[in-house]
Amino acid sequence: MSFSADVKTELCRAPVNRACCAAAECYGILLFCNTFTASGLKIITESRPFAKRLVRLFKKAFGFEFDTLPGDAGAGKLIFTIDSAAKLDTVFATYGYDRMSILAHHVNRGVLEEECCRQSFMRGAFLAGGSVTDPEKRYHLELVTDHHSVCGEVRSLLLDMGFEPKSTSRSGNYITYFKQSEAVADFLTTIGAPVAAMEIMSAKIMKDMRSSVNRRVNCDTANVEKTVEAAQEQLEAIRRIENTVGLDSLPEKLAQTARLRVNNPDISLSELAAMCEPAVTKSCLNHRLRRLMELSHSKEEQ
Repeated sequence: MSFSADVKTELCRAPVNRACCAAAECYGILLFCNTFTASGLKIITESRPFAKRLVRLFKKAFGFEFDTLPGDAGAGKLIFTIDSAAKLDTVFATYGYDRMSILAHHVNRGVLEEECCRQSFMRGAFLAGGSVTDPEKRYHLELVTDHHSVCGEVRSLLLDMGFEPKSTSRSGNYITYFKQSEAVADFLTTIGAPVAAMEIMSAKIMKDMRSSVNRRVNCDTANVEKTVEAAQEQLEAIRRIENTVGLDSLPEKLAQTARLRVNNPDISLSELAAMCEPAVTKSCLNHRLRRLMELSHSKEEQ
């Protein structure tokens, strides 16, 4: 089962207690479902938990059942419809509409005055027209409707709720979406899916940790490569001195540094500095090695 399906299953566990919240959740479902017109409504889903919840929601919100219910078949699409004029009148009236005169759907905020009802509305919108990407891949949550005005008004409602969604259109549909992990997790928590929200934040923490480790490894690798390259240049310089005038011709401190580097070609400057007698600082040792490089070049030019 997909991550999105898991989220919807979690959402369907939310209790259906208050009639106002049930009506608000149905409102979100209807504005994001397959068909919601004056002549009928149709909701199609493949989610068994959502199908069971639909029946409870409509009974709580409107006091009646669907005209057509899906059978008990296993896999496949489940279709719910209402064609009864009386039932449709009740549904439209609940949201302040005159069924026979409505031209385009809008979000009636008068039905969503309470915060709990707004949360329920968004839950319904997600259950009917939402999806969320597996956080192991990327962060993306969207709500898709075919009503242009609804998309803008839902975005405005989300802004009032403290979110900052974006919107776009695709293939004749209108989309409200989030692409930041924190926003996706906060939205899921708000609509009743805290477990899924925790999974998203856990995935983000793991990704950040892997990125941090990779950066450190890359940095350490680069430092090792620089150290090895510098050591090779120093060894070549020391060999040129040895082959021309000999190390014994050098001042004692430079001769000691040269022999230490030849005998310890792979260690860092800090480790090499500690091996000097007496021990010197890394800066001091670096100065000596630069002096050896300069002497080597001068001998080479001669």
